[in-house]
Amino acid sequence: MSNASFPVLSLIILLPLLGAIAVAVTRNVRLAKNIALLFAALELIATGVVVQLFNANLGNNFQLVERYPWIPSLNIEYLLGVDGISVLFLPMSALLTLMAIIASWNSVQYLTRFHFALLLALEGITIGVFLALDMALFFLFWELTLPPIFFLIGLWGIGSGRRSAAIKYTLFMLFGGVPLLFAIIILAVNHATVTGGSIPQDLAFSLPVLLETSLPDNLQALVFLLLLLGFAVKAPLVPFHTWLPTVAMEGPTQLTAVLTGLKLGAFGIIRFAMPLAPSAAVQYSWVLGILGAITLVYSALIALQQTNLRRLLAYAGISHVGLVIVGIASLNMQGIQGAIFQLLNFTMVAGSLMLVAGFIQHRLGSTEVIHLGGLAKVMPRLTCFYFLFALASIGVPGTSGFPAELLLIVSTMLAHPSISIAALIGAVLSAAYMLSFTRRAFFGPVTQAGVKQVQDLRPRELTLLCVSALLILGFGFFPNGVLKTNRATAEAWLTRLMDQPVVASGEEEGSKKY
Repeated sequence: MSNASFPVLSLIILLPLLGAIAVAVTRNVRLAKNIALLFAALELIATGVVVQLFNANLGNNFQLVERYPWIPSLNIEYLLGVDGISVLFLPMSALLTLMAIIASWNSVQYLTRFHFALLLALEGITIGVFLALDMALFFLFWELTLPPIFFLIGLWGIGSGRRSAAIKYTLFMLFGGVPLLFAIIILAVNHATVTGGSIPQDLAFSLPVLLETSLPDNLQALVFLLLLLGFAVKAPLVPFHTWLPTVAMEGPTQLTAVLTGLKLGAFGIIRFAMPLAPSAAVQYSWVLGILGAITLVYSALIALQQTNLRRLLAYAGISHVGLVIVGIASLNMQGIQGAIFQLLNFTMVAGSLMLVAGFIQHRLGSTEVIHLGGLAKVMPRLTCFYFLFALASIGVPGTSGFPAELLLIVSTMLAHPSISIAALIGAVLSAAYMLSFTRRAFFGPVTQAGVKQVQDLRPRELTLLCVSALLILGFGFFPNGVLKTNRATAEAWLTRLMDQPVVASGEEEGSKKY
C-alpha cells in the first residue's frame, strides 16, 4: 500500500458534506442552489485529481492510503484507499450527483435547501463506500446512505405512495445489512482465532489484513453467501429487486437516476464477496452465474411488458445488473473488466435515461406511453439524446455500451457456454423493449394536447446531457482508457481467486462441467 502525503481521499468525502451543511444554513434559496452547484463542481474536480494521482501499473496495491485509529479497543480504523476497481467510480459518482442537482434545479418547489443538502450528503457518503478499506467503516457508510434516500423519496417523491416506497426501500436495505454485519463479525473473529490472539484485542476489520488471513473451509461458504445475500439486495438481483421499480414510480426521478446509475451492490460483490472468500467464490461461481442469468432474462421479459418509461428503465437496469453478475461469475479477465466497465456505463447511460424520463415527467406529468406519442416532432433535441442513450443501453457499436457488453458476452461464452445463451437472449430482449417503447412514445402522430405545447430542452438541460453524451461516445470509440486503468488490478483480483484451492474438489469438477 502507498500512503498519501495529503489526505485527498478524506477531502473528497468531506467536501460534499461541508457543502450540505453550507446549503442547509443558507437562508436564501437561490444562493443555496448556487452553493450546492459549486460544491458539486468542486467535488468533480477533486475526484478528477484523484484519478490523475492514481498509478494504474501498481496492480493490487491500494494507493493514497489514509490510516488513523478510530476505535482502538476493537482495532477499527479510519482506513481509506483506492485501486483500479474503485478509482473511476469516484468521478462518475460526482458527475451523476452534479447532473442530479442541475436536473432538479426548477423541479423542487418546497424544502429546496434540505433537498440539495441531502443530495450532497448522499454523494459524500457514497464516495465513502467506494473508498473504505476497513469493514466496519464500510458498513457505517453503507448504512448511512439510508437516511438521505429515505427523506428524498418520502418528501419529494412524485407518486401518491412515496412514503410507502421510502419505507419499503429502507426495510429492504436493513434486511440486507444484517447478513453483511454477520459476515464482517465472522471475518474479524476468524482473524483473532487464526493468529492465536484474543477477543477483542486481536480482532481485525482492515480489508488488506483480512485478505491475507486464511479463512477455514467451513467458513468460506458461509461468509461468501452472507456477503452475496447482503449485496444482492442492493444490486438488486431477483428476487430482491422489487424495491427499485417501486422507487422509480414513486420517488423523485433525480434520486432514481442516482440509484440506477450507482450499483453499490454489484461493486460490493467485486470488492468484498469474491476476494474475501475466494475458494467458495470459485466453487459457487456457477450458482452466481445462474442467479445473474435469471435476473437478466426475467427482468428483460418484464421490461418488455411495460408502458411506463420510468418502470421500464428500472427493470432494464435490473436486467443489466444480471449481465454484470454473469460476467463476474465467469472468473476471467474479460468478465471482470467487462463488469467494471458496465458498472461505469450505468452511471452515464442509465442515469441519463432516467433524467430524460424526469424531464418528460416534469413537463407532461406522466411517462405513460398513452400520454406520449410524437415527442420527436415537438422535442427533437430531447429525442436525439434519448435515442443515443437508448442505443448505448442496447450496446450499439460506437457507444460505451458496446465494449462493455461485448466483453461480458465473450467472457460468458468462454466460461459457461450454456449461460451465454441467456446473455444473448437478454441482448435481443434489451433491443426489443427499448426500440418498441421508443417507437410508441417518440414517433407517430401527436395525439395529446399537452404534447403539442411541450417545451424542448432548456439550455441548462441541454448542457447537462451533452456531457454525458460525449462521455458515452468517447468511451465507445476509445474504451482502452477505462480498460488500462483497471487492468493490473483486475489481473491481481483474478489471480487471487484462481490460485485458491476449492472447498470441495468434487463440486469443483461439477462446476467445471457445467
